[in-house]
Amino acid sequence: MEQLEDPRDLERKIEQASRIASRVTDQTTYQRLTAWVEELRQRLRQRLAARRTKEEIRARAHDLWVQHGRPSGRDLDFWLQAE
Repeated sequence: MEQLEDPRDLERKIEQASRIASRVTDQTTYQRLTAWVEELRQRLRQRLAARRTKEEIRARAHDLWVQHGRPSGRDLDFWLQAE
């Protein structure tokens, strides 16, 4: 399984590649760099969406836990129900 990259790392890579692309005069290299920047942006969007989804599930699981009287040892039950 591919390890998810930290959004900050992706943002740094995007900034760095964009800065390099702005200085490159070779059209092929420029196109490859800009394609890579777009790929990085897509990965960043996916990572942020996954993070939002996980936070939404966490909040819903917490709400369910509270509604059920805050029982101990049922974390997974509430997480799965929230999913």
